[in-house]
Amino acid sequence: MQTTLTRKIIIAITGLFLAFFLTIHFLGNMQLFLPVEKARLQFNWYSQLLSKNGLIKIVSYVLYLSILAHAFFALKVTLTNKKSSGAYRQDKRGRASKWYSRNMGILGSIILIFLVIHFKNFWYVYKFGTVPLDADGQKDLYEIVVTTFKEWWYVVIYVLAMIALCYHLIHGIHSAIRSFGLYHPKYGKWVQYIGITFSVLVCTGFALMPIYIYLR
Repeated sequence: MQTTLTRKIIIAITGLFLAFFLTIHFLGNMQLFLPVEKARLQFNWYSQLLSKNGLIKIVSYVLYLSILAHAFFALKVTLTNKKSSGAYRQDKRGRASKWYSRNMGILGSIILIFLVIHFKNFWYVYKFGTVPLDADGQKDLYEIVVTTFKEWWYVVIYVLAMIALCYHLIHGIHSAIRSFGLYHPKYGKWVQYIGITFSVLVCTGFALMPIYIYLR
């Protein structure tokens, strides 16, 4: 029991850190909605600034470890729950809980697969690929983003991943608060509403980025 609780706390800590990083990433990527040339120069400047900042590099290593730890311990908890739950308990749980809370493993797997594709298309190409330069002599990550988002199949994958992420966040934020022992019935609804609002706003914003670029 204590081991499961420890794992859930690790999942909660890494999950909230990933949600915080997601917010920062979202705010930075909002530059993609600017007029083309302004978006290109600002987005490339922003990307180069992050890649050369020592503190950001340390944060990026924490990010990678958080993703791995979050996925690993979530898998451990899921497998433990499956072993300890009989058919009767699973049936009762199915009626009492939301479908996305019962399928966090599936949603998490979709997100993890998407992250592998996402890292390969952007992070790997930016770090190790041949990237053109913009008018200011900066690596033109904006051009890579635009080229990638011109593929309809990638836009579909991106949007579906954001839907999965939205439901994952809705349950994850609420679950993290409970894992820290901060849940109170009086404020439970407000925590849930805040989590839903955050999840929908961020994931909708991310989903609109490839759609906007594809249609433009």
